[in-house]
Amino acid sequence: MIAKLSLEYLTWHFSVMPRAIASAWKDIFIFGLDYFSLPVLIKTLFSPWRRYSWSYPAGFQPAAILEALVSNFISRILGAIMRLGLIIIGACGELLIGVAGAAVFLLWLALLPLVILSFFYGVILIF
Repeated sequence: MIAKLSLEYLTWHFSVMPRAIASAWKDIFIFGLDYFSLPVLIKTLFSPWRRYSWSYPAGFQPAAILEALVSNFISRILGAIMRLGLIIIGACGELLIGVAGAAVFLLWLALLPLVILSFFYGVILIF
């Protein structure tokens, strides 16, 4: 009875739960990608900021054409700067999720040996 219960616990601790932790870790990682919209930000890196764009005038008006050209260029550069900042923040968040997930996973695997070692260390300290 105790052997069967011990085997079931070990199976749960080292087989079932690591898969559940890995699945939750993957879900949180995907949520982080979606929350920070990293794929969309990368695809639209040089799009105008807030879709601000100036239309070019009809006919030959060099000053108006130059004004629209410079304004659209500045809007795209501003968009790239803002999106790069968000991409960096999102990448740092994803890195944090990766490190935290790895730490949780490794701590879970080390939990049972640490409990057993702590028990024996406590018994040694008593005597």
